[in-house]
Amino acid sequence: MELLPTPAATRRPWYLKLLWIPLLYGLLAYWQVALPTVTVHYSAEGREELRYIWNVQDRIAKGGMLPGGGATDHGALFPDDEFFMEFSWWSKNTGRNHCISITPQWPHSAIYLNAEGDLDLGKTSATDRRRVQECHWDRARP
Repeated sequence: MELLPTPAATRRPWYLKLLWIPLLYGLLAYWQVALPTVTVHYSAEGREELRYIWNVQDRIAKGGMLPGGGATDHGALFPDDEFFMEFSWWSKNTGRNHCISITPQWPHSAIYLNAEGDLDLGKTSATDRRRVQECHWDRARP
């Protein structure tokens, strides 16, 4: 005599159906890690707070950096010819504006500002010079 499978014998436990939830969270976390990021570091010897605006493909974020602090944003995983990332910053006291265009490199690009709040391009600086250029849309100079 041959045994036929019954619905109770072929049913999977209920918790196996919920495995797609951690899989979905894992994919979202991987997507955030996979995006190229840019971090702007402000020197700990700085004397004042700097205000900034990130403009990444018209996704705008505003904030402030205290001495020793920084700001981070991410680019696109597969940027097209229209992609741009601009970082503008200024000091309330001096009123001097700065602006740079950035081409992010996967996995990470670093930009450093000196104690005066200027872009640090000295020989000992760790700024990724290949990724930084003058702003295309703003008249402020780095």
